[in-house]
Amino acid sequence: MNHYETVFILNPVLSETQTEEAVKKYESLLNSQKCSVVHKEDWGLKKLAYTIQNKNSGFYHLFQFEGEGEAVNTLEVEFRRDERVMRFLTVKLDKHAQNWAEKRKKKIQSKVKS
Repeated sequence: MNHYETVFILNPVLSETQTEEAVKKYESLLNSQKCSVVHKEDWGLKKLAYTIQNKNSGFYHLFQFEGEGEAVNTLEVEFRRDERVMRFLTVKLDKHAQNWAEKRKKKIQSKVKS
């Protein structure tokens, strides 16, 4: 099993329920591809560095998951087909990136508990 991290940006004109629906769609897609979602984060509405589709902001989401490369291809095809997704990036994590991701996850969880 390989470890992956995907960040995708959703269109800012979507309502909160539409955004949640899109995130659930991709999470269930990963589960159907026999991947396990290790961690997910909602980074919220952020300003973009440059204009995309005449938009200056977007809803950022992150998925950390374990699975095979075939699942990444399927996920990215669905991203390309969905007009709600403005941009996406998937990277395969090496052992150093996995350690860093674990530290980041623990740091976020400790902030939530405080």
